[in-house]
Amino acid sequence: QDRLRLKQVQSEQGKAELKRLLIPAYAPYIEGVLSAGNGAQDDVLTTLMVWSIDAGDFVSALHIGAYVLKHNLKMPDRFARTTGCLLAEEVANAALKQQKAGEPFDRFVLTLAADITAEHDMPDQARAKLHLALGKAYLAELDEATPNAEGLEEARANLARAIDLHSNCGGKKDLERVDRLLKKHAESKPTE
Repeated sequence: QDRLRLKQVQSEQGKAELKRLLIPAYAPYIEGVLSAGNGAQDDVLTTLMVWSIDAGDFVSALHIGAYVLKHNLKMPDRFARTTGCLLAEEVANAALKQQKAGEPFDRFVLTLAADITAEHDMPDQARAKLHLALGKAYLAELDEATPNAEGLEEARANLARAIDLHSNCGGKKDLERVDRLLKKHAESKPTE
């Protein structure tokens, strides 16, 4: 019934808003399935995971996604990507869109997406997007006047990995900026 309601909405933003309104009604179902932990195939659960992504509730989507990946649940036939790829790419796309608009994206969500999808096969471009978004998230948190060396190294590692996986991912300027900051940071350190 809810899928029929969604089909009547043409706007992607309108659909996302409707999903935001519909998902709370399914919360007891989601918790029941996750706490039972039997790992049976469940198209409702996988659909709700995607709805959570669409609604911008990435923590819930990744919470469900960890269960779906652990039990190797299949995505409904209408989804072409594997679960690991879908989770990594959709979270990365949302992060990159927000970052492009100059808004921060929660690095915890990106780290969680990277952690739960690390062992899952996906196209290099999809994984590159996730590393790019993570690198940009670390970079956004840095104070250029007194950069954190650990944050710089994490930003550099993720941006370099993104470029290694997909040379046209769009992280080269960010990597150059990180390298400049690392050099500046190294020069400003007092020698002992």
